[in-house]
Amino acid sequence: MQKHSILKKIEITAPAGTWESLMAAIHAGAGSVYFGVGILNMRARSSINFTLPDLVKITRICRKFNVRSYLTLNTIIYDHELKLMKRIVDSAKKNEISAIIASDPSVIQYAKSLEMEVHMSTQTNISNLDSVKYWSQYADVMVTARELSLEQIASLTRAIKRQKIKGPSGNLVQIEVFAHGALCMAISGKCYLSLDHYNASANRGACFQLCRRPYLVTDTDGEIELAVDNEYIMSPKDLCTIGFLDKIVKAGVSILKIEGRGRSPEYVKTVVTCYREAAKAVQTGTFTPEKVSDWIRRLKTVYNRGFWDGYYLGRKMGEWAGQHGSVATEYKEYVGKVTNYFKKLKVAEIKMESGYLSAGDRVYFQGPTTGVIELTVSELRVELKRVGKTVKGDRCSIPVELLLRRSDKVYKIITNR
Repeated sequence: MQKHSILKKIEITAPAGTWESLMAAIHAGAGSVYFGVGILNMRARSSINFTLPDLVKITRICRKFNVRSYLTLNTIIYDHELKLMKRIVDSAKKNEISAIIASDPSVIQYAKSLEMEVHMSTQTNISNLDSVKYWSQYADVMVTARELSLEQIASLTRAIKRQKIKGPSGNLVQIEVFAHGALCMAISGKCYLSLDHYNASANRGACFQLCRRPYLVTDTDGEIELAVDNEYIMSPKDLCTIGFLDKIVKAGVSILKIEGRGRSPEYVKTVVTCYREAAKAVQTGTFTPEKVSDWIRRLKTVYNRGFWDGYYLGRKMGEWAGQHGSVATEYKEYVGKVTNYFKKLKVAEIKMESGYLSAGDRVYFQGPTTGVIELTVSELRVELKRVGKTVKGDRCSIPVELLLRRSDKVYKIITNR
């Protein structure tokens, strides 16, 4: 009974930067999704974001699958944006979005005035018990500062229980932490590099990711120029906590946040699936080193800058990426789109628009309703004749058990050698 209660308290919240990622998260078993609307969120520049009219459809989808919906409204707000902010919160309230993720007091107070559930963003830098007590008058869920260790987080969760610190709902405050995804070199993301160089503030969702670039060191006379260890010295590796998820659960964390609203649907599906399996393994007492190795292998197949464990285990310094961009062990190559799906036959017709497919290839089908479906091509037919390989321009058919939609995109999965 005790193990079962542990799992019930662990919610996996997944990023939804597109409709494809939203459905991928839901099909992978996320308990909640978080997303932005318009410009007042921390991924205003790096993900597509939804519109206010989209909230109707998002709510409908989340209700259908019994998934909670969190709207990120977590940038700094200026005076001229207060009207827009209130319109967004009003729409979230009207459409019964589950909660607002916020850091600016103007958003927090207005959401509370409408009796909307509020979650404190990591940008609020909650790092001590007094901060938890203060924000508990507004919020039921708090994302702690990213720089806290598990020991510090456990101290907070014990104090919340011991002192019965409750949010506006009357329930004990829940602690949420980032479990996987990109990390920023700045304290909980409070960086000013983009503002300094491009007059585009990272704290306004407009980060140009200057930290992800390689840099040279030049002496004051300009005679000597050196690459610093050939490393990206301001670009941290991605956070990966799956190897010590049991310790995170033991620390009293209620919600695991997956970072990545700018990343692909297959990233969302893979990461959510692995962490959902890991949470279940913690519950059932089957959390083993062998399973951890397999989860890490699968996590490496999608976008990542290399992994490290963040500050949770007491580290004082970050681990820096050794190259630009992803070091994923797999990547996808667009080959075509679905032109028809025959439900009775369970066969998909595909128009080949690029490259080729062969029997035995692994593929992704991706679409705004489909999400992400991965399978191995068991058979290929062109004009009803079995073939070993397609060419550009072919209309081929392959067996697919799960329902697809017209215009779903088809990608071949390539393994990096």
